[in-house]
Amino acid sequence: MKSLSIIFASLITCLALSSYVAAQQSESDETKKANTEQTTNDKINTLEYSAPVLKKPIINNTKVDDSKVLGSEAAQPVTKPKSKIEKAAAVAQAEKVVAQAKEALTAKQQSKAKQSRESLAVVEQLIKAYNARNIEEFIRVYAEDVEFYIFPNELLFKGKEKLIARYGLMFKKLKCIHSSPIKRIVHGDIVIDHELSETCSTDENVVDKRSELVSSYQIKDGKIIRVLFFR
Repeated sequence: MKSLSIIFASLITCLALSSYVAAQQSESDETKKANTEQTTNDKINTLEYSAPVLKKPIINNTKVDDSKVLGSEAAQPVTKPKSKIEKAAAVAQAEKVVAQAKEALTAKQQSKAKQSRESLAVVEQLIKAYNARNIEEFIRVYAEDVEFYIFPNELLFKGKEKLIARYGLMFKKLKCIHSSPIKRIVHGDIVIDHELSETCSTDENVVDKRSELVSSYQIKDGKIIRVLFFR
């Protein structure tokens, strides 16, 4: 009976030891698993940077450089005429080319110059009539719907009727009027005058007012269509 008790006690001790060992093994496995997961998470949450590898460009030194630079062409020798006839023909051809180039270059300039001369003639006629206080000749050079402005775009008046009323009264009131250009710019249909104006209010031989004015005139079809006064 005593032997059975000893055997039974030993069996219970073995079972207890087995359970304890199994529990320790299980706890160790759980710890390892937790450590593994933590390490994995650390790797996932860490931004790892690796510098890009720069590749050295490959230059092909065997290829011929066929790029062209302005002025890099070799100068071609001029063939000299061998005889007087060839020389005369070459000179005639050169003169023809030059004449054509001048004609093409100055065609527009000649047109602009012609327009400038016509515009200047109109303004000269205007100044002459103004100094003579001749209202008929004065208004003749203006278009019917002429516009007068004060720089930059303030409309002073428009039309010949208001022009006559304004300047006709001034011509009658003053004893003398004289306007002379100090400097003049003519460009196509535009004439700009920097002028000296002198007037006599009581005696035609005594100038009692002098002033400098700048006026711009625009001419179309021989008539002044727009006047701009600069204060």
